[in-house]
Amino acid sequence: MGPLHYDANADTNGVNRKVHQSRAQSILCEGYYVFPVGHLALGYLLGKAMSKSLNVSLRIPLVLVASIISDIDLVIPGLQHRGPTHSLALIILLSLPAFVLYRKKAAPYFVASFQHSIVGDFITGDGVQALWPLAPSWYWIGIEQRSLINFSIEWILFLASMTIMFKTKDVMILFQHHASNIFLSIPLLATLLSTLPSLSHSIPLELVIPHLVYLILFALSIFADFRCILRRSIR
Repeated sequence: MGPLHYDANADTNGVNRKVHQSRAQSILCEGYYVFPVGHLALGYLLGKAMSKSLNVSLRIPLVLVASIISDIDLVIPGLQHRGPTHSLALIILLSLPAFVLYRKKAAPYFVASFQHSIVGDFITGDGVQALWPLAPSWYWIGIEQRSLINFSIEWILFLASMTIMFKTKDVMILFQHHASNIFLSIPLLATLLSTLPSLSHSIPLELVIPHLVYLILFALSIFADFRCILRRSIR
């Protein structure tokens, strides 16, 4: 299926309006979105590659937060999922101050955030409002979210991210005390919520293992950081 373009200003025989309403109901009822493991893995991989190419340092907790921050619309009442917070135009606009202040150091986090919409959510489910507010259209390729193809993609990204984490010893850095480690609570919460079977958008059995691995990794990192802080306070 090719990208769908919905013109909010046109309403020929009410068709466009019905398409838009049906699509909105589909998202609210079925919870279409790439699962957290895919966003986290791809965000890390692209952020790592960008930091390597630009020879800048990378704060792993921050790049992981950047990779899923667009999904904040899931906890904001009245805000449609994959709408404004997934807009590439809005991401670029909000990233400008970071580039002014930190220049090329901001690039890895920008790429991690940008991939969420342009790669992750663009290829699955019902797409994103990529150009909001410049255009209300929704864009997507249309790979079924709970399909073997999507499961395979997310597993490949997960395995690649864990391989790079261990090979570069980034996984060990997560267990070192740093002020940014507290931000891991955000991907921890996102991953934890997705594992709850009571939610309509809970992860399928095929992706339980990678989500649990991330969940344990983030939890242990935060625990190790708090333990380090506690030891220093006792001294």
